[in-house]
Parts: sequence; structure tokens; C-alpha cells
Amino acid sequence: MTKKTKITRLFTGDDGQSHFEDLEVEMEPNIVGHISETFSATGLVFRETSGAYDYDFHVAPRKQYVVNLDGAVEITVGSGDKRVMGAGEMFLAEDTTGQGHISRAVNGKIRHSLFITVD
Repeated sequence: MTKKTKITRLFTGDDGQSHFEDLEVEMEPNIVGHISETFSATGLVFRETSGAYDYDFHVAPRKQYVVNLDGAVEITVGSGDKRVMGAGEMFLAEDTTGQGHISRAVNGKIRHSLFITVD
């Protein structure tokens, strides 16, 4: 039985603002559960973000997946829509142009994350 995992995509629209899009990655059964196809990557960055983190509008420095290991981040896009992404959640940051997004720490907690670069 095929399963899907969800990823939130941040991208720049034709209006120059960042937007959210919900993506699903299909996973096929394998010997230990389910697995997706292989995606190419160019690097891996480890990051610790303080509990006081509050970064106004900015663009992603490169196309990258962000995987939260612990803690959470609140992301706000140009429309004012907000999403909180917690531990174990991942998103694809592709808004490398335009207005960008705001990111903030949640509940004053430190966040550890992995950035998987794909550019």
C-alpha cells in the first residue's frame, strides 16, 4: 500500500510574495516500512536557533529542505498567513526572491534543525 508524507513548500509567486503550498511525497512499501524515491541534495547544514529568534522578512539563501529536530518555528508569508512547524516537520524553502517570509521562535524554545541544500 502506497503512503504519502506531507511537506510544506514556501515559494515566491508572480506577485513577488511568498506563499504556502502543501505537497505530498509518495512512499512505497519496503522491508522496514515505506520509502520515497531518492531526491538529490548538495549539502547538509546543522543549525541551532535561539528561543528569542525573530527574523523579519527575508528570502531563503538557496533552495533547501528544512527539517525541525526539536522546537518549532512560526513562518509568516506575504499574505499574512502563518503556520507553525514543529519537531519532526519539514518544509521546502524555495522563496529565494521577492519579499520572502518571516520566521520566529515559538514559546521561547531553542530549535535544532537540518538544512538539506538542493541547489
